[in-house]
Order: sequence, then structure tokens, then C-alpha cells
Amino acid sequence: MKRTIQVRISRGEHQFVAECLDLPVVTQAPTLDELTENIREAIGLHLEGEDLAELGLAANPTILATLELDAVA
Repeated sequence: MKRTIQVRISRGEHQFVAECLDLPVVTQAPTLDELTENIREAIGLHLEGEDLAELGLAANPTILATLELDAVA
């Protein structure tokens, strides 16, 4: 059972974008604080009523976010 749900965060042209690597969930927001709220809500809605064990997830999984940064020139 997986205990974490992995999310990759990148900077789009105008907003931050969060893409879940383990579930079909994508969201965006103008700030990282708003993006954090959005991704929690989106994952929660996606998992609502689902059997987590059937999806290979442990109860109350942690969300692990990785922020992609532009390369230093």
C-alpha cells in the first residue's frame, strides 16, 4: 500500500500548476498557498467514496509535492 500521493508542481505562464502523478488530478492557482488548498480539495474530491485499498493507497495518505524550478543560467 502506498502511503503517499505524489504531486509535481511547476510554474506555468501565469499560474502554478499541480499534477498528481498517482491519480488523474490536475489543478492550478496564482499562488502556492492557493495551489496547496486546491490540490488537497481536488484529491479529496477524487477519492471521496472510493475504497483506498482498492486504489493501492493506505488510509489517510500523505501528499508529497515536488516543486520544479527553472535551471540556473
